[in-house]
Amino acid sequence: MKFLADENLDRQIVERLRLDGHETLYVVEMEPGIPDDEVLNLANNEGAILLTSDKDFGELVFRLRRIATGVVLIRLFGLSANDRAEIVANAINQHADELLGAFTVISRTYAHSTNSRRSWRLGGSRN
Repeated sequence: MKFLADENLDRQIVERLRLDGHETLYVVEMEPGIPDDEVLNLANNEGAILLTSDKDFGELVFRLRRIATGVVLIRLFGLSANDRAEIVANAINQHADELLGAFTVISRTYAHSTNSRRSWRLGGSRN
């Protein structure tokens, strides 16, 4: 699966996804400082799912109806960068088929995808 990691994400997340075999582009390595709409365009042009912790992408996708290959909003506060990387990698590896074309939110204990219209607890059991 192909991802574009926004510059607000920890390098550990990018490195972990690459280690897991995912093609992962990183805005920091490409075009740091570009506006959110250009980040979304870049993800779409690359056919990549956008990984971000910036809630403004919700406005672009829902209110402004911007098309997206997929967006994963990561809401993992108060954890180490390595713990965030582990949670994100596990959620992606377990539920990759639900990310394409969806807006997905990953938090400490659950993830929710607009594709499936349901949430799943991280660790494997679905709700």
